[in-house]
Amino acid sequence: MRVTMSEIARLAGVSPATVDRVLNDRAGVRERTRSIVMEAARQLGYFGLSETQKGKAVRIVFFLPEGPNSFMRGLRTQLLEEAQARKDVSVQVEDVVNPRPEAYVAALRAVEGKCDAIGIVAPDHPMLREELTQLSRKGIRIATLVSDISAISKVGYVGIDNRAAGRLAGLLLGRFLNAGKRYKIAVFIGSLAYRGHEEREMGFRSMLAEDFPELEIIHFAEVGDDRAKAYQETRQLLERADIDGIYSIGAGNQGIVQALKEVRKGRDVVFIGHDLTDTTRTALLDRTMDAVIDQNPRIEAREILRMLSAAVRGEMEPEYPPRLQVIFRENIPMR
Repeated sequence: MRVTMSEIARLAGVSPATVDRVLNDRAGVRERTRSIVMEAARQLGYFGLSETQKGKAVRIVFFLPEGPNSFMRGLRTQLLEEAQARKDVSVQVEDVVNPRPEAYVAALRAVEGKCDAIGIVAPDHPMLREELTQLSRKGIRIATLVSDISAISKVGYVGIDNRAAGRLAGLLLGRFLNAGKRYKIAVFIGSLAYRGHEEREMGFRSMLAEDFPELEIIHFAEVGDDRAKAYQETRQLLERADIDGIYSIGAGNQGIVQALKEVRKGRDVVFIGHDLTDTTRTALLDRTMDAVIDQNPRIEAREILRMLSAAVRGEMEPEYPPRLQVIFRENIPMR
């Protein structure tokens, strides 16, 4: 028997008129209400049997930025490995070559109708937010990964609290440097388009302002997670200024490490960065880096698969924020 709008309205706690506006994609409904109505409709089977209900695997597509970013390559591997360990999901990873919003929109439109759920690492941009919201209205379940995207209809976010991570970096840098004098600090950020990077910077600056005002940021550079650009920025900076500390918010650590070693500043500059990769592991061992703030991509991959597959089945799973882990030379985990 066909599910009626009155039944959906009762489950969602709204009027049948509101259900009608939502299901026919009319204006005048708040996004939160629209999400509640769509969820009620799915639970009641208004859209018919899903692929999962027919006994088939949940089709999930992940969108990651392509490039030399070691963390993203590792995350891609973890997503595929976690998917192989499950029989209820079918996972495809799409590498978006161009980080511009238009490229993400084109990639998203290419998979419409071919998946049940989407996980995405992308810039927080109005064009992309609109596209994701439209896909959600069509019944595709959306979750953000590593860096959140604001004001979209989504299942949830899987990743660390990036503002807390930035504050932690500020605390570490401040404690590593001895008090009693002013220190010159350089900050390298991947891209301000990513909300996660922006939040880390905010947290870092707030910690320095509150507890370590003697640490002065004299250089700030957006390097696009590009190791070559990070190398050039670091090398030029070291040749014209005495730097006491470096905070690397995103990728590009390999370039920073190379510049520090060439100028023989590897142990003279306190260097804090993110994500345990082959580069940061080696840099910790040879003392070029002092600490790495890690977010454990294996757990993130496992949790976003759990969250999205449950959502497609009409179940609700809570957001899972992986714990921040500080890794030093003496506690580097086994591979």
